[in-house]
Amino acid sequence: MKARALLLAAVLLAGQGAVAGDPQASRDAARKPGAQAPATGFSDGVVRSVDRAGGTITLKHGDIPSLHMGPMTMVFGVKSPALLEGLSAGDKVRFRAEAVKDDYVVTAIERVK
Repeated sequence: MKARALLLAAVLLAGQGAVAGDPQASRDAARKPGAQAPATGFSDGVVRSVDRAGGTITLKHGDIPSLHMGPMTMVFGVKSPALLEGLSAGDKVRFRAEAVKDDYVVTAIERVK
């Protein structure tokens, strides 16, 4: 009886795409249209480089659920050049990014200790 209940629970969860302990299923669920981003909207990353003159920052980042984007290293524009002040390669950061026209733009960023 207990085995049947466990099997039924596993089948139901698998049908929803959320198998316990399956990080890929969690990532896939976050990428579905209409998926909600975490309340803070911030993602974690590490600064690889800062181009103050060009107004860009290169970040190695984790998942960005609000953009349906997985972990990678990429160049972002910034909403304001002031966001780049005090940042340098190697800094751990939390940031918020948005899709603006055909580009991804950092709209908020803070160093993490």
